Amino acid sequence: MAAEIPGQPGGTGVKQRKLAVLIVTCNSADTLGGLLDTLGPGLVGIGQTEIVVVDNASSDASVAMARQHPIGARVIQTGRNGGYAAGINAGAATISPDADLLILNPDIRVAPGSVAQLMRRLSSNIGITVPRILHEDGTLFHSLRREPSLQTAWADALLGTRLGFGLDRGECVCNDGRYERTGLVDWASGSALLVSAAARAVNGPWDESFFLYSEEVDYQRRVREAGLKIAFVPEAVFVHIGGEYSRNARLYALLTANRIIDYERHHGPVASTIFRLAVMSGELLRSFRGSAVHRAGVQAAWQSFSVQRRSPQQPSTRGA
Repeated sequence: MAAEIPGQPGGTGVKQRKLAVLIVTCNSADTLGGLLDTLGPGLVGIGQTEIVVVDNASSDASVAMARQHPIGARVIQTGRNGGYAAGINAGAATISPDADLLILNPDIRVAPGSVAQLMRRLSSNIGITVPRILHEDGTLFHSLRREPSLQTAWADALLGTRLGFGLDRGECVCNDGRYERTGLVDWASGSALLVSAAARAVNGPWDESFFLYSEEVDYQRRVREAGLKIAFVPEAVFVHIGGEYSRNARLYALLTANRIIDYERHHGPVASTIFRLAVMSGELLRSFRGSAVHRAGVQAAWQSFSVQRRSPQQPSTRGA
């Protein structure tokens, strides 16, 4: 994280801005209701709002729950599970271009008044704001990230986020003190992002070639490349009760593969090979503990050596 942002929060008053809350669901009935319950208090102080739920072919009660909830969400059924980015794009295409867009996972909970805190920090040069995120038990979730690099990859591989906590050189920003103050970041967890209308305009759609994971890395990188900044706002507090990838070998393999694919798209073959070796080394070291998810990570990293680099424009052929 960079230095603190000087001065007072900028941007147009929150009562004068349009806001759309966009939630992408896929078999999310177990968590969606809890999020919708918190949106009323969470949106206090904001003038014009709408809530859009995009459903990626759920087979559970997600759609019925969204339609019946008193919050009054507008529901879009895509008819397929094209991935998280595809769901965001489907919803965003129906939302006024002059509206700010709050993108939330269905397993997020919003503390009262937190969305207004995020909106107050939007300004002419800040295109995305992100909240402080807590685990369900109230402990801090390290949601802030550094741009992927050879340094971060090897720090994570050799030290991990726990052993390397004191050095704090990996992709995850793990120093709790960094979460006590407003500041600029490279990118943050995609589970809760407020994207300004200006950032939407210059950035275009999300990259659908990422079925799940790394689409938020790509999107926030493009925001920065367009000259806008990403700000962390600790006064805005959200709770995340998810993290399924850490227990699901299939999801973890997808996360690992997409980390490598994203890096490859922006670096040459030598750097990409060293990055893949770092990722594979880290997963291999952790797989010795008998972890099924890290064994899946090793396999995904190994398979990446035989996968051709795809341009960001090429659609993914991965299924749900």
